[in-house]
Amino acid sequence: MRYIEDDLTNKTILITGGAGFIGSNLAFYFQENHPDAKVVILDMFRSGETLSNGNLKSFGHFKNLIGFHGEIISGDINDRELLQRLEREYKFDYIFHEAAISDTTALEQDLMIKTNVNAYKDLLDLAVAHNANMIYASSAATYGNAESPQKVGREAPNNVYGFSKLSMDHLSREYMKTNTISIVGLRYFNVYGAGEYFKNTTASMVLQFGHQILSGKNPKLFEGSDKILRDFIYIGDIIQANIKAMRPQESGIYNVGTGKARSFQDIVDILQQELGTSLECEYIPNPFIGSYQFHTEADIESSKEFLDYAPAYEMEDGIKAYVAEIKRIYETEVKK
Repeated sequence: MRYIEDDLTNKTILITGGAGFIGSNLAFYFQENHPDAKVVILDMFRSGETLSNGNLKSFGHFKNLIGFHGEIISGDINDRELLQRLEREYKFDYIFHEAAISDTTALEQDLMIKTNVNAYKDLLDLAVAHNANMIYASSAATYGNAESPQKVGREAPNNVYGFSKLSMDHLSREYMKTNTISIVGLRYFNVYGAGEYFKNTTASMVLQFGHQILSGKNPKLFEGSDKILRDFIYIGDIIQANIKAMRPQESGIYNVGTGKARSFQDIVDILQQELGTSLECEYIPNPFIGSYQFHTEADIESSKEFLDYAPAYEMEDGIKAYVAEIKRIYETEVKK
């Protein structure tokens, strides 16, 4: 689906984190809907380097870009010389900034702030120099345990990742005061869809439950999972919000969710219906009580008003659209 009718012929688009989940989906959106635009991907492809929690430092994977025909640059957004070269050698019209240390359990506060906040400032300076509109990934993690519905202005981050994203939002507002470029921060809620498999253990529970079911294992849920609710959003609506953020009515920070909270039990029930299974669920004690969000729901009124954003996928629609890819990944990556 094409979300804007603008002619992007001869426009140059930079996507940081373009080999990741959302970045790669953006790349293919432009390739399919605006083939005359020039798309440049910058990604620090995975190297095996891990954080202290054992998770990979970078989730970028070449398989997310198989079929992509644009330019690909391997590099770190913390490399100022690289960013200076991009400023000299290109003229970007739009920057989609998806690169980040996105692991919410990462303990390296120094690396998190350096990568998510300081490098973002350098990218904002690049955007200003090129007069390029900036669309960047903020996060619902900025809200921490704030009551639902989560609304911009009511933030209470409870980990360094959420703090770093909120710091990006504060920085963006300062740039909005003194620069004419459009700057839009998108606070993603619980995203699922094609391209997330290489996030490993941080991939959505939609994918993880799907693979449990396909392997014949009983889905394992926390006790009371019918009462643990999240705003789960399909990748198609994330792409819609990003594309519409190219032409916002107003720069700002906007929630990107469905505005509806659904349970983890709903995920399993819908998957079983789509996969034609009736495995019995196993319920295990929740070890995260006290440090776990039990309800998230995005207030999307300002997103509707200023981005013309309207979620198109209910959870039933999103999982139905995703299930063929869940099966393909299971056959080609999990079973091999």
